[in-house]
Amino acid sequence: MTSKRSLVRRAAFRRAAAVVSAGAAAVVLAACGGGDGTSGHDGHATTSPTASPSAPASAPAPSGQGQHNAADVAFAKGMIPHHRQAVEMADLAPSRARSAEVKKLAEDIRKAQDPEIKTLSGWLTSWGEQVPAEGATDHSAHGTAGMMTSEQMDKLKTASGTAFDTAFMELMVEHHEGAVAMAKTEQAQGAFPGAKAMAEAIVTSQSAEIAQMNKLLGRS
Repeated sequence: MTSKRSLVRRAAFRRAAAVVSAGAAAVVLAACGGGDGTSGHDGHATTSPTASPSAPASAPAPSGQGQHNAADVAFAKGMIPHHRQAVEMADLAPSRARSAEVKKLAEDIRKAQDPEIKTLSGWLTSWGEQVPAEGATDHSAHGTAGMMTSEQMDKLKTASGTAFDTAFMELMVEHHEGAVAMAKTEQAQGAFPGAKAMAEAIVTSQSAEIAQMNKLLGRS
């Protein structure tokens, strides 16, 4: 009896040891697999992807941010006073123009270019560049890019009726031609996508307005 009890006890001891050993092995395996649910299907630990510290290349850049160069800066700094003068000219039309077509054209110019001035100014600010002062509209760039001289602007301000219509369109054709030339330079030399897109829109819209004004002037 004593021998049998000893054998039973030894067998029970071996079973307990096996259970303990299996439990320890399970703990080791769990530790190897990781407690965060990142173990792979094949039993090997996998590392969960971490977010890149930089934005993905496909993510759109914030307004005004991203690649830009000296041509973009020159485009913005040149187009702001250019647009301001066009808006100044357009603001004369409601009280001085006779032709409904000229009044409509002037309103279209103002509606298109006022928001572009704000956009261009925002880009320059985000690039750490100086926005041209309001005084830059004082025709400091005489004869460049179609800008009107102070004398031409004074004559336009005193004209009315048909005389205003004719002067407005003649001067605006020249003004638009200067803007189109500036925009084409930006298209060729610029790097900032927003500025290049605006340049394309300027070429398209202002070329169409040039054709419209030349037709009204009897030039085509």
